[in-house]
Amino acid sequence: MRRRNVMNLSNSHVRTQVGTLLLLALGLFLADPVSAVTMDPKLASDKCLRCHGREGFSREDATGVERDLHVTADAFHASVHGQQECIGCHEDITKVPHRKNVDRKVGCVSCHLEEWGKVQSGEASTVNGNLENVVEHIESYMDSLHARPRIDDQSRTNATCHDCHGSHYIQSLDRVARSENYIDLPNMCGKCHAEVFEQYKTSVHGQEWAAGIAGAAICADCHSRHGVGEVDGSSARVQVTENCGNCHHDSLETYLHTYHGKITRLGYGETAKCFDCHGAHEIQRVENPVSKVHMDNRLETCQTCHEGATAGFVTFQPHGDASDRQKSPQMWFAQTFMIGLLLGTFAFFWLHSALWFYREYKDRKEGKNRPHVLTEALPEGKTHFRRFGRWWRLAHLVGALSIMTLTLTGVSVLFADSSWAPYIMGVLGGPETAGYIHRVGAIGFISVFFIHLIYFAIRIGRNWRTFEWFGPNSLVPSWQDLNDAVAMFRWFFGLAPRPALDRFTYWERFDYWAPFWGMTIIGISGLIMWFPIKFASFLPGWAFNVAQIVHGEEAFLAAVFLFTVHFFNNHFRPDKFPQDTTMFTGRVPLEIYKHEHRREYERLRASGELEKYLVDAPTEPQSQAASLLGATLITFGLFLLTLVITGFLGL
Repeated sequence: MRRRNVMNLSNSHVRTQVGTLLLLALGLFLADPVSAVTMDPKLASDKCLRCHGREGFSREDATGVERDLHVTADAFHASVHGQQECIGCHEDITKVPHRKNVDRKVGCVSCHLEEWGKVQSGEASTVNGNLENVVEHIESYMDSLHARPRIDDQSRTNATCHDCHGSHYIQSLDRVARSENYIDLPNMCGKCHAEVFEQYKTSVHGQEWAAGIAGAAICADCHSRHGVGEVDGSSARVQVTENCGNCHHDSLETYLHTYHGKITRLGYGETAKCFDCHGAHEIQRVENPVSKVHMDNRLETCQTCHEGATAGFVTFQPHGDASDRQKSPQMWFAQTFMIGLLLGTFAFFWLHSALWFYREYKDRKEGKNRPHVLTEALPEGKTHFRRFGRWWRLAHLVGALSIMTLTLTGVSVLFADSSWAPYIMGVLGGPETAGYIHRVGAIGFISVFFIHLIYFAIRIGRNWRTFEWFGPNSLVPSWQDLNDAVAMFRWFFGLAPRPALDRFTYWERFDYWAPFWGMTIIGISGLIMWFPIKFASFLPGWAFNVAQIVHGEEAFLAAVFLFTVHFFNNHFRPDKFPQDTTMFTGRVPLEIYKHEHRREYERLRASGELEKYLVDAPTEPQSQAASLLGATLITFGLFLLTLVITGFLGL
C-alpha cells in the first residue's frame, strides 16, 4: 500500500507542489497573525492543562452539544506531538478565556505540508523521519471521500485526521501502539459506519478480527487507509479486487484467468468482482449455508448479473486451475490437448517453411530460374492465368478482415496482462464495445464459411452424378498429397529436383480444411460464451471453463499460423517476396503458374483447354490497388502478430 502511495506522489508531483503551496497559504491565512509573532504566556500548554487536564472537563459547543475536553497530560506528553505547544495546532485560540461560538479548526494537513515545504526549500532538515510518509498519506487523503466536501476546511469534511488517529494521543509510526491502533480500526470506522460495522462483525473477517487474529482483514485492508473512495466506481471495484488478492493470492490468480478477471486486469469494473459473488462486509465461508456462494445460494447470486441464469451456472468453476489435474480434470485435459496441438502444428510447418526458404533461396542464387513460356504462341495480350473469380476474392477479403478484427479484439482480452492491452482496449472503446466488434467479426467469418458451404451444397446437388470428389480439381486430400509432400522434402534436402504440382498443392488443401477444424473449435466455444444462459440449460458449468481455454488456444494457433506460415507460403518466400497479389487480382503470370502448378499447366495445354483460362494482365491502376491492399493487410497482420508474440511472452 505504501508503495502505491509513493507512485501516486511521484506521478502527480506538480499537482502536489501546487496543492502544497495553496494549502500552506491557506494555513497561514487562517492562522492568527499574533500567535505567529509572539505567544502569550497564558497560552502555554501547562496553563492549558490546568483546565483541560481536569477529569470530566467539558463544555457545550456552538450547537449545544456537550463536548469532552479532558486531556490526560501524561498520555499527551508521551504522544508524537507531546513537545508541541497546544496553540501550535489550535491556532484559533488567542486568549483565555476563549472566544465563544466560533468554529475550532485544527489544520493537520496545512501544518504538515508547511513543515514539508520548509524541508524541500532547505529552510529545515527532516527532524521527523516519518514526515515524508505523512505527506504521502496526505496526498492520498486529499483525493479521498473523507476529505470531501470541503477539503480546504477540515472542520467541514466527512472525516478528518483526528477522527481516525485521535486528537491528543497520536503515536509515532514506529511504535507498537501504532499496530494496536491499526487493528482497532473497525471500531473507529464503526463510529460513523455503524450499520456496515454490524454486518462486518457477523462476517468471517469480522469474527477473526474479534478473535484477535492478527491477519484478519479489517476496513483499511480493503478500502485503504487514507485513499478511501466511492465503492461503486469502476476504478474502486478494480482496486478492491486487487486488495482481496493481497490475502487470497491463489484465488486472485485463478480468477484473473477467467473472462471476468481479464476485464478486471484491463482496469474495467463492468464484470463480476470478488465481492459481487462472495459479498462484501457480510462475507462468509463457502461452506456456510448463508454464504452467497454456497451451492444452495449460488444460482441466485449468479442471477444478480445474469438474469435468467440456469443450473449450469452453479457448477461453473470461477477459480478452476487448468494446471491442477485433480481438481479441474476437464480443464487440464483441454489445455494439455491444445498445447500438444500447438506444438505439433508449429513444429512441422515452421520446419517446412525454414527448409523451403533455404532451398528456394539457394536455387535462385544458383540461377535455377522458372521455366520459360513462349508468349508468341499465346493469344495477343493473354499473358496471365485466371485463377480466382470475383466471388472467391471477395470471400477471401471479408474473411481476412473478419479474422483480423477477431484477432485484435480477442488478443486484448487473452493477453490482458500485457503492457499494450489496456491501450488497445481503450482505443476499441472498452470491453463492451470491443465485445460487439468481436461479434461483428465473428458474424463476418461465419457468414463466409456457411455461404461457401451452401454454394458447394448447391453445386454438388446439381451435379451429384458427375461431381469430381477426388482428383486434381478437388480439394479433398488424396494419397497424391502425401507423395507431393515427400517429394518436396526430398527437394528441400537436395535429393531430388523440385516436384511438379497440380492445381491444388498439399499446403493449399491444408489451408482450406484448417478452417473447418477452427470453426468447430472456435465457433462452438464462442457460441457457448456468447449465449451462456441458453447453453447452461443443458451443459455442465465446467463446459464454460473448457470453452474459454480451447477458444483462446485455438485462436492463438490460427493467428500465429496465418501470420507466419500462410504469409510465408504466399508472400515471404524468395519466389514471392515482398507479396503476391493473385488473390486480389485473381490473375497470375502464366510463367509463374507453370512453375508452381506444372501438372495442371501441362494437362490443360495437352487438352487444348489452356486458352479458356488465359486473360489480360491487370491494368496499372488494378496492380497498384492490389499492391496497396495487400501491403496494408500484410502490415496489419504483422502488427497483430507482434501483439500476439509479446502477449505470449508477457511483455
